[in-house]
Amino acid sequence: MKNKFAPLIITAISLLFSCASNHPPLETVAYVDLEKYTGVWYDVASFPQRFQKGCHCTSATYTLKEDYLEVFNQCKKIDKEQPSSVTGKAFVKNPGVNSQLSVQFFWPFRGKYWIIGLDEDYQFAVVGEPSRKYLWILSRQAQPSEQDLQKWIQVAADKGFQVENLVRTVHDCEK
Repeated sequence: MKNKFAPLIITAISLLFSCASNHPPLETVAYVDLEKYTGVWYDVASFPQRFQKGCHCTSATYTLKEDYLEVFNQCKKIDKEQPSSVTGKAFVKNPGVNSQLSVQFFWPFRGKYWIIGLDEDYQFAVVGEPSRKYLWILSRQAQPSEQDLQKWIQVAADKGFQVENLVRTVHDCEK
């Protein structure tokens, strides 16, 4: 006797496989010196996120603590006089390499923060996560050269991110 649920099971399995990522595993940089990574980074381009809506002059300040990196994110919003900010913690997921972090701004939720590009002078960083839904291009300068920015956008493209969805962050911080 033929199983009447077989077509339904086959369809469900097909859907599961079609939803799987078409991306290869996301490679991170070989090593991150967390002391060099600390300090202020400017978000110069990123995939739009709900929590960054209306932001300009976006920056993140990292401070090394005993068991984690403190993360202080802030931005200016056109409709507010005072900057918006949030403080979180970044926990290293791969000690000795330090390129995969788990960031927590609101307990118990954590997000993957993988450093996938980093120049040797720690002036640029490309941060994403395995599903490629999140991407940030960070710079120590609020307004880096177009040539430098394009170099780091290409790093993200080479790792499978849809860089056409990047939005440049405005750093006209007088407003």
